[in-house]
Amino acid sequence: MSVTELQELVRFLEDRFACAQACTECARACALRASLADLDGPADQQLIRRKGILCAEVCDTTCRLLAEQVTESEDVMRTQVEWCRAVCLETADVFDLGRDGGRDRDRGLGAGPGLGPEAQVEAHVGAEAGVEAGVEAGAEESARVCRDCARVCSEFLDLLR
Repeated sequence: MSVTELQELVRFLEDRFACAQACTECARACALRASLADLDGPADQQLIRRKGILCAEVCDTTCRLLAEQVTESEDVMRTQVEWCRAVCLETADVFDLGRDGGRDRDRGLGAGPGLGPEAQVEAHVGAEAGVEAGVEAGAEESARVCRDCARVCSEFLDLLR
């Protein structure tokens, strides 16, 4: 193995670990955010809870794949990390909508291209319902952690290409 090949391997492993670590942090933040939402609450809280749980599960699975399953194919790894990135961005958008009660949506900043049609409708309905202080507290930080995870996933995907 040449020095260049060794350096590339080291970079791959470092970026893989960084991605796994970002996924772990995001899973924790999303699980916390979901636990603060009222299961029987308004539509916005239900959406926050569903997206938070989904994001936590996808991030946890991605972390385990990156940290434990050394023999997975590059295609499987790429697909999982791409999915993780997309879910993180959608979840961050939902957390932002919950935080500002839809004010950014009214300016065209909330339910952006990261959300599919169904999620945009849910986000719109949720934003109309308002948000209780318990769900609102820490939403900005949770959205930031989701976006950080998506950024690190993108960086790792660039390495896989």
